Amino acid sequence: MGRPSLRAALPIVVFQVDGRVVEAREGDTVASALLAVQMRALRRGPDGAPRGVFCGIGVCFDCLVTIDGHPGQRACVARVREGMEVASLQP
Repeated sequence: MGRPSLRAALPIVVFQVDGRVVEAREGDTVASALLAVQMRALRRGPDGAPRGVFCGIGVCFDCLVTIDGHPGQRACVARVREGMEVASLQP
């Protein structure tokens, strides 16, 4: 039997994405929480193609979202907070 996960001991954080209630573990990034609930497209590129997490380290602009009214936040580096409101840039 394996060791229990330390992550499982972290408190659950509840926040909203485009009005949808999402649960994540404290310390998770917004991107990892969204990927866990199968939300992969966060915006559309100029050509209309869906864009989502690409680099995962805050270098590119593919995972930009609006967090608590502040546009242009990188979901891959922003940590979830209880009650935060995230809006994708989907048309």
